Formats: sequence, structure tokens, C-alpha cells
Amino acid sequence: MISRRSLITSTATAGALLAANAAFTAVPAAAVVPAGNGKGNNGNGKGNGGPNGRITSFTVISDIQGDLNDFARALQDIAEINPGSAGMAIAGDITPRGYDFEYAQVSKVLDANPKPSTLAWAIGNHEFYVPKYSDPNTLAQATWPNGATEDSLFKSFYTFAGRNTIYNEQLFGDVPVLMIGTEKYMHYHDATLWDEVWMSDAQFAWLEDRLWYWRGRNRPVMVISHHPLPNTVSGSRNKLYMSDYLQTDRLLGLLGRHPDVFLFTGHTHWDLNLSDWYARRVVAGTGNLDGFNVINTGAIQTGWTDNGAGGESVVPGDFNQGLQVEVGFDRVTIKARDFGRKQWIKQIQIPLSGQWS
Repeated sequence: MISRRSLITSTATAGALLAANAAFTAVPAAAVVPAGNGKGNNGNGKGNGGPNGRITSFTVISDIQGDLNDFARALQDIAEINPGSAGMAIAGDITPRGYDFEYAQVSKVLDANPKPSTLAWAIGNHEFYVPKYSDPNTLAQATWPNGATEDSLFKSFYTFAGRNTIYNEQLFGDVPVLMIGTEKYMHYHDATLWDEVWMSDAQFAWLEDRLWYWRGRNRPVMVISHHPLPNTVSGSRNKLYMSDYLQTDRLLGLLGRHPDVFLFTGHTHWDLNLSDWYARRVVAGTGNLDGFNVINTGAIQTGWTDNGAGGESVVPGDFNQGLQVEVGFDRVTIKARDFGRKQWIKQIQIPLSGQWS
């Protein structure tokens, strides 16, 4: 049987595409007090108060990968449960392969459905799969990159996202949202690598600056990245996802200093029903004994879970999951949502280390 990892890295068909560091502590979700009524909006729904002091709310999804019907259903459900949403972050794998016409199909769905006014796009590995094809209908892995240049893949993403850098900051209301991601598709640079994330010194310097800037204002910071960090949330202890970053320790060293950082990651498609959908990651040597927050985003297209033998298996039935995030003066509530069934799955409330200034 062909594994999903082989589909991602070597001989994926167009149909399939469409259809550990020792010094860490992961605090299970059960250690954080659950709260809220599970109805999406607290208080008056205007994003400026309520019983939990809610300031604003937004949505996080990932891994659309050509599942445009489920994407449309998700947008409809989001509009119903959170009509005052301040934004939507998409944690990569916007398209199945990164063709311009696939980006255009995503735009068409957005234009045909209600959506938050502010969108924050992170890049994923599927945005780099054009070189596997000699044309959109013909897999041609043996002749990779089939005339596709690395620059053309980034240009397609930049044109769609409306910016000229992989890393970027946007505000959802008063909440900072930082998008990070790879600045190289590594197979162009090393034949032994494929989807691993490489970040430049400039991106690291920018990320460090923004984290300290917002910490100086006592703001929680939302970081959106497609790939999971090892030993954090669902799937990240599986051998398939332990080496997604080429500079793991450097990234952990930056994020680990800040207790009010929330890192949202996709890529695995692992089910939000799993108990380790949320974790706190403590990084040795950072001086932050509370760690930072990491959250699995689920996926729009096809769910996966642990197969009990060191791999993964498909979640049966319809799968269409994401998150609603509600940010208050002293806490953040994260709610896992099944968009297809229009049901809340679970929620968790995380106290902030200090109130906003």
C-alpha cells in the first residue's frame, strides 16, 4: 500500500492529491480549564466584552488541497457561527499542487461565499508540487522539475496572497497574526530533501522582533505555520513529521521564550478529536517554565489519525475541521469545529500571563 508520506514526497497521483528534542514538556489539554458554552460567541457578539472579556474572535483552517466543496461548506458554517469574525488564517496547503488555476479556483469559492474581511495565508508544501507534473493531468516524477522554476512557484503564491514575502504580519482586530514558512523548496537545493522548511536569517530576525514587540504590549501573538514542530500536537511524535524543520532548535528557542505565543500548525490532517490536539511546549534554556501554546488545525481535506503501528490511517467518513479562536483580556478560548456536521468538537481555555496594555 502506498503511504500518504510517499504520496506527498514522491509519486502522488493527481487524484490522490485532490481527494524530537529531549528537552521538552508537553502539558496535556486536560491540564487547562475548559470554559464557555460552545456556541461560538460569548457576551454580546460584538468583540468588545462579554462575561469572559472577549475582545475579538477569528478562524483558523488548513489543508484545503483542492477540496473546494468542503471549503465552501466551512465558509458557510463560519459565517453562521461567527458572523463578526475578525479574520481567517489559512495554515498552508491552499492548493493541491500550486498551479495558478488552482489558486483561481480557491478565489472563486471565496468570491461565491461569505468570508471574513481579513485573510492571512501561510504557505504549505502542496504549493510546490507543480514540478511533479509535465502538465496538470500527467504525473512525471522521473523528469522533475519538468521546466518549473522555484521562483515561479513562489511568484504564484505571492500573487495570490497579495504580498512579496513568505513571512508577514496582519491584525485580526487588535490581535497580531504572524505567518511564517519555508523560503526555499528544498528539492531544488538538495536532492535528498523535499518538503523540509528552511527559514532565512531575515525571517528569524523579523520573527524575534515581532514577538518581543507584542510582548512589550502584553499582547498574545498568533503564529501560523503549515508544518508541526516535533513533540507538540497530534502527529508530531510520529516519525513522518519529526523532521519537518531544518532549524527546529532555532525556531523553538524563539517561540519558547514567550508564554503568550500560540502556534497553529497543520500538515498532518490529524483529527481534532484526539486528546493531544493542544499542548504547551516548554523549551529548555529559554527561561519560560510555562512554555508556549501549540494547536493542531485539523484539515479541510481528508482526516488522518494514528494507526497504532507508527504510521497513520484515514479517518472514515466526511472530514472537515478547523478552529475558532476567541481572544479576551486575560484568556484565549480555542474551539475545535466540525464544519460539515456543524458541531463543536471540544474547547479549551488558556489563561494569559498578563492583561493587555
